Amino acid sequence: MDENFWRDRPVFVTGATGMLGGWLVRRLYEKGALVVCLVRDWVPQCELARTRQIEKVAVVRGDVEDLHLIERTLVEYEIEAVFHLAAQTIVTIANRNPISTFESNVRGTWNVLEACRRSPQIRAIVLASSDKAYGSQSALPYSEDMPLQGQHPYDVSKSCADLIAQSYAKTFQLPISITRCGNFYGGGDLNWNRVVPGTIRSVIRGQRPIIRSDGKYVRDYFYVEDAATAYLLLAESLTCKPQLHGQAFNFSNENQISVIDLVSLILKKMGSDLAPEIRDHVTNEIRHQYLSSERARSLLNWTPEFTLEQGLERTIAWYREVLK
Repeated sequence: MDENFWRDRPVFVTGATGMLGGWLVRRLYEKGALVVCLVRDWVPQCELARTRQIEKVAVVRGDVEDLHLIERTLVEYEIEAVFHLAAQTIVTIANRNPISTFESNVRGTWNVLEACRRSPQIRAIVLASSDKAYGSQSALPYSEDMPLQGQHPYDVSKSCADLIAQSYAKTFQLPISITRCGNFYGGGDLNWNRVVPGTIRSVIRGQRPIIRSDGKYVRDYFYVEDAATAYLLLAESLTCKPQLHGQAFNFSNENQISVIDLVSLILKKMGSDLAPEIRDHVTNEIRHQYLSSERARSLLNWTPEFTLEQGLERTIAWYREVLK
């Protein structure tokens, strides 16, 4: 792709204070983009604030449930590319508070897309869905042509947002593409009930790591720096390949691993002999998921840069530096 593609290009990022948002904003800024971030809550520990990157970009205070705010932002900053990452991302919170999850993940999505529909200068929209949008499937790995059949609140919110994005692409010819990724991990994740940051923090504190489930749930884990690269590549491709409009892409290392095996790998990488505490409290979660990235390889010429072990090593180093 053109090395100067992002130079002076106005870009809008929702969810910028999240883990992926922080890395994506950094990449965009380094490439010369004019970045505008939608920020709902001030989180001083987030990567965007910790690195002071937030001081180098425009910040709009508000949330994705405010349609008029999003419309104003797109118009006044003459936005050309949108990365919609903002969402309630924790499955257990969705199970406890489904309405707030639907408000953020579903209403937030149609607000962003409706604002984009009324902004003719938009050339690329990348919307973050999830592997959870597929729900539970009998065949593995998941491919993009499988039906979206979430059953539990978080999964349903992602299925709905995904379908809404497809409808806006089909009906209004918006330049949208959808990402469906596995479980993100990497530096900057402050959701401590997630297995990777929670385990690393426990080991640093000399405490037994906690596994909320029985440890046998199987996922694929996707390193955040690979995700940021994939999102940029997809947005660039959307501007020159109309055939990608409305398409979804799985991004994954295609490496399935159980929770207990992942925790064991982290413990080994950190030189710890602590035994995990298995609580087996998880309900309403999919037992086994992993993705095929064949479409991304063939249509985008994309491959991940980091293996699971390399990503974990970089992640552990980040937390050791931040939590020391």
